[in-house]
Amino acid sequence: MEIESSLKWLLAVTMVLYLVVMYGIGVIAQRKVHSAEDFLVAGRKLPLSFAWMTLLATWFGAGTMLTAADEVRSDGLTRAALDPFGAGFCLLIAGLFIAGPMWRMQLLTVPDFFRRKFGSTAELTSSLILVPSYFGWIAAQFTALAEVLQLFFGIPLVWGILIVAIVGTGYTLMGGMWSVTLTDAVQISLVLVGLLVLGGVVLFELGSGNMLVGITRVREETDPQMWTIIPTESFASLVGWIGVFAIGALGNLPGQDLMQRVFAANSERTAKWACLVAGVLYLLFGAIPLLLALAGNILFPEDMETKILPALAHAFLHPVVAVIFLVALLSAILSTIDSAILSPASVLAQNVFPRIGWADTLKSNRIAIVLVAVCSLLLSYAGESAYALLEEAYLLTMVGLFVPLIVGLYTSPCNSKAAVVSMLVGTGIWAVHFAMGWETFLPVVGFLETLELPISLSATTYAAIAYFCVQWPWRTRWTSATEQASP
Repeated sequence: MEIESSLKWLLAVTMVLYLVVMYGIGVIAQRKVHSAEDFLVAGRKLPLSFAWMTLLATWFGAGTMLTAADEVRSDGLTRAALDPFGAGFCLLIAGLFIAGPMWRMQLLTVPDFFRRKFGSTAELTSSLILVPSYFGWIAAQFTALAEVLQLFFGIPLVWGILIVAIVGTGYTLMGGMWSVTLTDAVQISLVLVGLLVLGGVVLFELGSGNMLVGITRVREETDPQMWTIIPTESFASLVGWIGVFAIGALGNLPGQDLMQRVFAANSERTAKWACLVAGVLYLLFGAIPLLLALAGNILFPEDMETKILPALAHAFLHPVVAVIFLVALLSAILSTIDSAILSPASVLAQNVFPRIGWADTLKSNRIAIVLVAVCSLLLSYAGESAYALLEEAYLLTMVGLFVPLIVGLYTSPCNSKAAVVSMLVGTGIWAVHFAMGWETFLPVVGFLETLELPISLSATTYAAIAYFCVQWPWRTRWTSATEQASP
């Protein structure tokens, strides 16, 4: 796709000005940081407006804007099981069942929860699972934004990834959670406006001046199979879809990025409603890139090597409006990058570094941010596809931490040894299959066919079995989350 020189210059100048503003916000945020609690959870002062905006901005990244749209364009809505459908339901589940009891515990990190419920060994084990689970997610954002820079400026991918990593890490270092929250508020506003503008213009173009006609054309001229969200042609395909959906819906419930925003809310009510509002908006606005992807099949029936959303923006938006949209795309990815970097860095500084004699200070938090960024940068050079990196990132926390999280919240007493064994079993099954390149668990005989179970479901199931086998004889009594969440 050939980009006009005037558009390149306009976009370059706008991006530089945008980054200056973002770094200016980072400087302002730095003045609010006086302690590790300010840096990690914004002093627990976020109102509902900031809380849902930073949650939505964290989720709305390359996976939604670029990767999911391209997957849907190729294979239909079944490919949106992970993102946005699974991720959106994750926020709703968190608001209904997880955010309240977690907020009441007044924690800084997810491993703090495992230390309080299961002891220091569980804390360290969960930290070693949680931290590397973010590298793939961050690497996917680095790669996606670098591909946009390559498309519009011809910057080689190797250098583009490095530039994105430096920029994204820079203002995260300044003010921590305050910096991330304030920049997220600006960035998600740009994203939502940009999506609405692009969606309206494309449907207007497709309908020859009438948006309703454009929507009708997308519905009528798209292969009905592409509209299928949940595949039902076979039991195996249904179970496979459920496995991917579960990764998105359950895999990030133990995630530090989600819980860090829950902990930063100024009240339990704010924490719950922030998740619910962000979840609803995520599903609503996340549907726009999917609709545009299907519209792109009508407007560009030939195969394309470029990302569909930037291609639509270049083809149908006025140069000035196209620049605004591309800055919104930049915002979406950068807002995810800063949040994703801060989350594992918080765990390193709070739960790992003190074990080797490094006090939990602002300096150790900033060292951790650089370390996470470097590890993610190296992984992004490994060449894995963005969707694969996203899926593996969610999968690791699901198989390793989901079971002990739910058990710790809703049962009593909590067994330390059982929790650690559960983490190791789930993660170990995933690691073996990842190393061997197996996408499904060992085949078992189904009713009428051989069914290959997804790793997400099988590894999580065995993690649950491991927990309760170690705890045998069962002395668990179900309790309310209120009783378990007292500090």
